[in-house]
Amino acid sequence: MADSSNDVPVRFFCTAGNGMESFLVDELKRKVAAQDVIQLQGKVIFSSPATINNIIKLKSAERLFLLLNYDTPLKLPTHINQAKACSLLLSKLTGEKNELERVAMLWIRLQGELNPRAIDSEVLPSAVGVKRRKDNNGQSLVLRDKCHGEPCESKRKILEHGNPDETAMDQQPKLQSSMDQITFRICCKCSGSVARFFSTQDVSKVLGAGLTTLLGWRVDLKNPHLEINVNLTDDYCLQGIPLTKFPLANRDYVQSTGLRSTVAWAMASLAQIQPESLVVDPMCGVGTILIEAAKEHNGAYFLGIDINEEQLVKANGNVAYAHLEDRIQVLKASSLVLPLHSASVDAVVCDLPFGRKFGTKMDAAINLPLILSEMTRVLRVGGILVLLLSPQLSCLIKRLFIQEHTNSVEEKDSQTEQQDCQSDTTTFTKQGHNDGSASTQDTERLHGQSRSNPSFSLRHEKTFRVSLGAIDGLIHKYVKSSPCLE
Repeated sequence: MADSSNDVPVRFFCTAGNGMESFLVDELKRKVAAQDVIQLQGKVIFSSPATINNIIKLKSAERLFLLLNYDTPLKLPTHINQAKACSLLLSKLTGEKNELERVAMLWIRLQGELNPRAIDSEVLPSAVGVKRRKDNNGQSLVLRDKCHGEPCESKRKILEHGNPDETAMDQQPKLQSSMDQITFRICCKCSGSVARFFSTQDVSKVLGAGLTTLLGWRVDLKNPHLEINVNLTDDYCLQGIPLTKFPLANRDYVQSTGLRSTVAWAMASLAQIQPESLVVDPMCGVGTILIEAAKEHNGAYFLGIDINEEQLVKANGNVAYAHLEDRIQVLKASSLVLPLHSASVDAVVCDLPFGRKFGTKMDAAINLPLILSEMTRVLRVGGILVLLLSPQLSCLIKRLFIQEHTNSVEEKDSQTEQQDCQSDTTTFTKQGHNDGSASTQDTERLHGQSRSNPSFSLRHEKTFRVSLGAIDGLIHKYVKSSPCLE
């Protein structure tokens, strides 16, 4: 583990939603000069010389951890007794005492950088009461707070009785200068062969006992100084210490939540927004995509359109809350008849509503050709269209373009999307229809509309499948390659 005080890269890892890993890798390299990047499913390990206050500004990450250990998976022989298995597990999860203490000190120092008021303030999100100074060797020491070894009155109440409105990290007690005073808890996830042998409770007990014996640290499940996260899979063993109380994906500038912020940011990043660009979301909802884009691109301008009055009220509230009224405007109109001149927009970014809370999927399918036609019309040549679609709508848009677009990129995606179509057709039929005949009729109607609107001049570039929580969505990126035929 490197020391940030000497501008040596520190080793971290971030979690990311499934499908978001490539966006995170790209952002890490561009923004924090990430090195030695390792991409795993749902996680990215990296080193960075950037300050912790820059790293926590990452937009595509869910949570940020200080890396404690990344190792090969735990391999247990078929016939092994419990005692031997626990011994192998402990040796895999614990390392040298000096290294563990150094990582703990680094974590404390990073907490001080994240919360500079921690030195003098009584309000500490983490590491309550920590003060820092450097010894003669330049190493950071942890000191008692200005209350001369005793908690200030407000801190004493929290430490003794707890604060029902705060989480455990808000209630963290004062760290002592000695490493053997640290308290900790373990959060563990196991999968694969390890999960068949050890439960998460087993792993927590083994590691907890090992750290207590090795370092003198004390387990505290309710109010620890730090938390150690352990991930054991058939592919790796990964351990880290969370660096922030809340996920990075929790935006402090969003009042009413809509689309997952990390996905909205990823969609905006695909739009390649330039200074002075005009970006439109023709189904803006509460404005999540526009706000993420505006926060990232200071010199561009944004227009949100929606037919739903209630959504527009929330969108206006979000724009005001984020202090972006000077660059984001919203108005009520239909996405089928956009109140914009042809070829007047640099980018269109849109999350097409789907799912039960937005009504039937069939409505979106029927209107899809008209929606696409309007989006294409307002885009300038060279402009970018980014869409978030359900797997079902993704299949339908594929069918719309397959007749005219057969470039190599589309062909590479076709096998995956055909599988999506096959697997999702049954679900689509069950959710929207009583039998398959209605789905066939609606598909034929859709094809008829596409033939009556031969104005699609979009070239497909990329498709990304991303997790939206309970369901997946597919992000499509297109570039307008030629003028529309009016």
